[in-house]
Amino acid sequence: MLRSRTACALLLSSAVAGCSSQPDYDLIIRDGTVYDGSGGAPYVADIAIAGDTIVALGDLAAAGARSTIDARDLAVAPGFINMLSWSDETLIEDGRGQSDIRQGVTLEVMGEGWSMGPLNEAIKEEEQRQRQGDIKYDIAWTTLGEYLDYLVERGIAPNVASFVGATTIRINVLGYEDRAPTPAELDTMQALVRQAMEEGALGVGSSLIYAPAFYADTDELIALAKAAGEYGGMYISHIRGEGNNLLESLEELITVARDANVPAEVYHLKASGRHNWHKLDQVITRIEAARAEGLRITADMYTYHASSTGLNAIMPPWVQEGGHDAWVERLHDPEIRARVKREMNDIESDWDNTWISAGSPENILLVDFKNDSLRYLTGKTLAEVAEMRGIPAEETAMDLVIQDDSRVGCVFFTMSEDNIRKKIAIPWVSFGSDAGAFAPEGVFLNSQPHPRGYGNFARLLGRYVREEKIIPLEEAVRRLTSLPASNLKLVRRGALGPGYFADVVVFDPETIVDHATFERPHQYATGVIHVFVNGQQVLRDGEHTGALPGRVVRGPGWKGSR
Repeated sequence: MLRSRTACALLLSSAVAGCSSQPDYDLIIRDGTVYDGSGGAPYVADIAIAGDTIVALGDLAAAGARSTIDARDLAVAPGFINMLSWSDETLIEDGRGQSDIRQGVTLEVMGEGWSMGPLNEAIKEEEQRQRQGDIKYDIAWTTLGEYLDYLVERGIAPNVASFVGATTIRINVLGYEDRAPTPAELDTMQALVRQAMEEGALGVGSSLIYAPAFYADTDELIALAKAAGEYGGMYISHIRGEGNNLLESLEELITVARDANVPAEVYHLKASGRHNWHKLDQVITRIEAARAEGLRITADMYTYHASSTGLNAIMPPWVQEGGHDAWVERLHDPEIRARVKREMNDIESDWDNTWISAGSPENILLVDFKNDSLRYLTGKTLAEVAEMRGIPAEETAMDLVIQDDSRVGCVFFTMSEDNIRKKIAIPWVSFGSDAGAFAPEGVFLNSQPHPRGYGNFARLLGRYVREEKIIPLEEAVRRLTSLPASNLKLVRRGALGPGYFADVVVFDPETIVDHATFERPHQYATGVIHVFVNGQQVLRDGEHTGALPGRVVRGPGWKGSR
């Protein structure tokens, strides 16, 4: 590839290489093949960083710097954006964010339905008593903005951002009741959204297959999205159904986008269940039509044919009304258990029945227990445990929820590999791990998480870009950087150019690869050489430096300094 000959046009006027003054940079990344995030053809260039900012890009052979990195034969790109991250607790445990940093992720975007604020006292008590697993922490915040600041004060390697969760908003006002809010309650819910937007939330995120989010009707979602839209925010959703009700659920998201006049995104786009795989083509066609209509509809995905959630996803929402304790109590009742078992096997159910989508308990892998006494079952399928116990799998699932006093983390094999390739080829789809940022040590070893937490981004670049050539590398980088940054309306993020924050990843496109498997998930990806966050090096020669320069990245409603 040829070195760019338009350097002076790309440099800040005070930093033109070869002109009268010698710039004094903190760092120059030399001779890398630059994939600048635009999706355009790569080019060989040098990149200069001063403080937290990229200040020059071009031919800087005559320039000096305090330190340099030789990136010859390596790719240099903007830091990757994880559009669906569950690192909200893992970063409290370990701020290094190892599994993501080692894949080039520099921004974790959280808030799929649940967010770490706003929290009232009842929510705080429940979080500490019931929802916390191996990672224990005091809740030293109330609002979403306070939580994000709390992370930075503790020290984190990646940047963080968050949607405010529609579920969290609902629980603040309605608890776990299956009813519509009164007009006054809806006003309160909208006020909480507005507060979160002013604190820097990116918009409203919903996760509608789970109770109590399932109890929200479309009008409620439109009202919350409108409140976010007043500040330029978007609506993003784990839609109400990804299986039998996929098309109807997509239509609901499009209705919210249209009626609230906001951009909207489908979380982890998929067609779940073999009998629904063919619907993906209809989904793509419908989103393309909505986009042609002028609606700003996008999606994100992870690069695996299995999802991960809990056993709550295989039981009807009515049995979970009132919250976790009420759910567990009901599962002791023989009549209720019989009804739950019957509805789990109803192929016409009006809820997103993951039991049906899985097709068999052999396709449900148990990966996360709260109680030590049950951890010997980690890595076994629900079918295997049912056989060990000599009872039907449906009853085994109910018993495990009671015994572990948790939803029990699972992996569900419900998707088509061909559909993964089809989604990767779509230009309006970005990428998210739908997982935490882990390390193969400490409390993280108590569970067997989905391998996407260690390999989602490297798998895209290694398997689907280099090996299968589904999309070219420059397009993959665009979809990991400037596309999500534009959708989220981020300022000075998602591209390489003068004035942008120095979130930079240097990787070897010939060797980048994921190693995590469903059987052995705690394995880092390899092939990422260097990573910088806000100008500070957090990965050097493939190893974490221990630096924790991560910041809060605020949404469009934020009125403070960026």
